[in-house]
Amino acid sequence: MLKILKYSFKDLSRSRWSYVYFFFYLLLGIVLLFLNNDLSNAVITLMNVIIILVPLIGTIFGVMYFYNSREFTELLLAQPVKRSSIFLGQYLGVAISLSASLILGLGIPFVAYGIFQSAAIWDFFSLLVSGGFLTFIFTALAFNIALSQENKIKGFGMAILLWLFLAVIYDGLFLLSLVYFQDYPLDKFSLVASMLNPIDLSRILILLKLDISALLGYTGAVFKDFFGTSLGSITSFGVLILWVIFPVWRIVKLSGKKDF
Repeated sequence: MLKILKYSFKDLSRSRWSYVYFFFYLLLGIVLLFLNNDLSNAVITLMNVIIILVPLIGTIFGVMYFYNSREFTELLLAQPVKRSSIFLGQYLGVAISLSASLILGLGIPFVAYGIFQSAAIWDFFSLLVSGGFLTFIFTALAFNIALSQENKIKGFGMAILLWLFLAVIYDGLFLLSLVYFQDYPLDKFSLVASMLNPIDLSRILILLKLDISALLGYTGAVFKDFFGTSLGSITSFGVLILWVIFPVWRIVKLSGKKDF
């Protein structure tokens, strides 16, 4: 698996899209930091970009890499190598490559700015951790879709639809449910509904770290009371880890049953 991971990582590292992804965050970090006097505002702006862009890129790259490397995958399957090792190696190669582009792209301008001398270092750290989690989660979901769907067009369509649902539609349905059932106690429902969407959960964690829970609106106090505690932080990171583990486990299951 390590050899396949290494090959996938090098293959993506040579891709021009990886460089575009890296330089995009590098340029964005430089612009926001050196043209903005308030570091918290820069982190908030980066959060809005990362929350939407990272899941989209992870989904597209995951599906695209799986379909484009199909012939190479079939060649590997003819060798005495476990199927799970092949697909896990490819998945980790894609996820680590994208995470490295994100961390280096934002890390270089922040280090140059002197983030280690600022109290906002933990805000920046939570931003990178959330971005890393979202990358691993949506890359795994993309591999699940690609393994389940032979047709490339349908696979890409399902992947984009998944991102659109979790990034946009889910929030709309969530807000509608809060308005419609506003006469009922919705504390537990809000917490559970937020955990069922990794994008929402990551956004809440970053906003609470910045101590601006008022931006969370109607349920801001509820989120702060739970996610703002040590138990809430541990639980939320545990949920994000489960969001990574379950799709990876399903990759192993699908790869063992799929007929290539």
